[in-house]
Amino acid sequence: MTRTVGILGGGQLARMMVLAGAPQGLRFELFDPAADACAGQLAPLQVAAFDDEAALAAFAAKVDVVTFDFENVPAHSARFLAERVPVYPNPDALAVAQDRLSEKTLFRELGIPLPPFADIRSRDELAARVGEFGLPCILKTRRLGYDGKGQFRLRSEADIDAAWSALGTQVERTGLILEGFVAFDREVSVVAVRGRDGEFRAWPVTGNWHVVGVLSVSLAPAVLSPEQQAAAIGYARTLAERLDYVGVFALELFCRGNELLANEMAPRVHNSGHWTIEGSETSQFENHLRAVLGLPLGDTRMLGHACMLNWIGAMPDANAVLAQPGGHWHDYGKQPRDGRKVGHATLRGDDAAQLAADLEAVGTQLERAEQVAPAIKTLLG
Repeated sequence: MTRTVGILGGGQLARMMVLAGAPQGLRFELFDPAADACAGQLAPLQVAAFDDEAALAAFAAKVDVVTFDFENVPAHSARFLAERVPVYPNPDALAVAQDRLSEKTLFRELGIPLPPFADIRSRDELAARVGEFGLPCILKTRRLGYDGKGQFRLRSEADIDAAWSALGTQVERTGLILEGFVAFDREVSVVAVRGRDGEFRAWPVTGNWHVVGVLSVSLAPAVLSPEQQAAAIGYARTLAERLDYVGVFALELFCRGNELLANEMAPRVHNSGHWTIEGSETSQFENHLRAVLGLPLGDTRMLGHACMLNWIGAMPDANAVLAQPGGHWHDYGKQPRDGRKVGHATLRGDDAAQLAADLEAVGTQLERAEQVAPAIKTLLG
């Protein structure tokens, strides 16, 4: 019997889910407010606001299960759908991950280490907490911010008024949170999956580099001690079990010496897991579909080493990547636009030296040597 998966959100993550589900004979229905959502090139797209209950009810009638490619879908919309069709991850897990204060409070309750944080409701409270946390620190919206949006870094006391001017008007709409700054050595993420039956699997921890708050390069496996790998995956398992989570998610962490500190959770397939398409036995997209459909989870073991390069704004020439033995190209079918994720490439190698050489060649040809340099340095020790 053919099953139909409904996806709230029709961006590149939905697009890659559709591609992963095609070999399994799955059908898809997409729901997105944007008529040009790029996954709509591959599957039927219903265009409506996320809070349009009549449209949501019609959508639910066409699918067997609903999932997300976008964490800012209103939780009440997910709950509305859950009354009509199975929804994974569950709406409560989605709601926690949408609110940085709720999320970090949960981390603390579960014993997951993290930087200091505080709910901010006024300019005076901001000033008091800045004095407590020390500088630098970061003021963020509790909701709706991603890829560096909705954030203001305070470097001096003079920035308090500027930060409040920039974000203070959002205190009623989204809430605000102040976070202590972490002088980290590197950023890593655990991409993991949990099935309907509670089975849990994780891919090797991934090392990440960002440019202006947007992921630029991901390298797997990250260079961590076995103890750190186990601790990071253990935190992800604890979180998934507490939330009764079903599907793929990512837990982002800061590394500072031997210490791991949680940053945030993404309740969906994740940019830092794109390398799994070619670099692991089962991709994050296939395993997400297996999880939400109640199928056995696939093996998450790596196939050598892998590095993902994000393309932001416009696609470069593909030849430099495709000329490499382990080069793979992904064009999301989006129109170029500053700051927009339009595609990615993955380079895979059987060993670290081979991958480093391929990355150097690609970086040189695309004039992105600086972008790939951290990954090459990590690979070569």
